[in-house]
Amino acid sequence: MGRFLRTDKTGTGKTYTMQGNPSNPEEAGVIPNSFQQIFEHIKQTKGIQYLVRASYLEIYQEEIRDLLSKDTKKRYELKENADSGVTVKDLSSFVVKSVKEIEHVMNVGNTNRATAYTDMNERSSRSHAIFITTIECCETMGTENHIRVGKLNMVDLAGSERQSKTNASGERFREATKINLSLSALGNVIHALVEDKTNHIPYRDSKLTRLLQDSLGGNSRTVMVANIGPADYNYDETITTLRWANRAKNIKNRPKVNEDPKDALLRQFQNEIQRLKKILENKTQGGHRIKRRVRRVSETGEEEEFSEEETVDREEYIKGAAEAFG
Repeated sequence: MGRFLRTDKTGTGKTYTMQGNPSNPEEAGVIPNSFQQIFEHIKQTKGIQYLVRASYLEIYQEEIRDLLSKDTKKRYELKENADSGVTVKDLSSFVVKSVKEIEHVMNVGNTNRATAYTDMNERSSRSHAIFITTIECCETMGTENHIRVGKLNMVDLAGSERQSKTNASGERFREATKINLSLSALGNVIHALVEDKTNHIPYRDSKLTRLLQDSLGGNSRTVMVANIGPADYNYDETITTLRWANRAKNIKNRPKVNEDPKDALLRQFQNEIQRLKKILENKTQGGHRIKRRVRRVSETGEEEEFSEEETVDREEYIKGAAEAFG
C-alpha cells in the first residue's frame, strides 16, 4: 500500500504539485504522472491479469463526501475491519482500463470539490481530498491463482490558515476552523508516533487521521511533500511546516504484501466467470443437472433416503416440471 501526502499553509501550490496544469502535459502533477506509470507497467507486464479501480473523496468540515457520486452532499460513514482497515462505507468505485479513463474520473471529482476565494488564494481548497487507486493482480503459479492487492492514496491536504491573513469570515471562517483542527489532530498523531513513551495514538480525533491511519503508522510506504512560500511574510508558517515534516519523516512503517485477500474483487470476477462457463457448458450439451431425493428399502428392511444427481434432457426436464406443477 502506498500514500502520497502534501501539506503546508494555504496558497503555496499544494494542489498544483499534485494535479499540475491539465492543459499542459509538461506541467503534469504527481497524480497524472502516477497514472502514466501504473498503466505503462501493466502494458509491459505479460502473463498477469490486472484490475484497476478509482475512487475520489473529500473531507469537508469533518464530513466525508463522495466526489464521484451524483449526490455530492451526502455524508458517508467510516467502517473498520481487520482485513481492509479503515474504509468509507458505500464509496463509489469505478473500474478503469486506461490513463484517459482514470483522468476522466479525476476531472469529474475535481469539478465537485469545495473551493473558494480568500485574500491569500483565489481558488483555495476548503477540504482535504483523497484520490484512491486500487490495483489487483492475479498470477498463475502451477495450478493455483495468487492474487495481490495494493492501494495508492493521493492525499491533497487543505492548507492551514490564519484568519488575520486570509480575512476569512462567515462560512469561510468556519471552514478554516475545521481545516486547522484536523491538521492539528494530524500533527498530534505524528508526534505520538515518534514518541517512544506514548502508548495511545489519537487516530480517532478526526476523520482525516482515521482515514490516514495505515499511511501514518500501518502497512504502507508513505511519501510527504511540504510546500513552502518564499516570502518573508510567511516565515513563521514555513518554519512550522519544516519542523512538522522533519518529525513526520521519523515515522517507521513496515509494509507487507497483501496476498490473496478475501475481499479481492478480481477473485469474485473469476468465480463468476467459472460459474457462467458451467451454465453455458450444460446448455450447449443440451442437458440440465438435477439433484433429487430418493427413498428405498435396504436389505435389512429399513427405509433409507439419499440424494442423487443426473443430467437430463433440457426439453424433457421442462416438460416434466410443467406436468408436475399442473
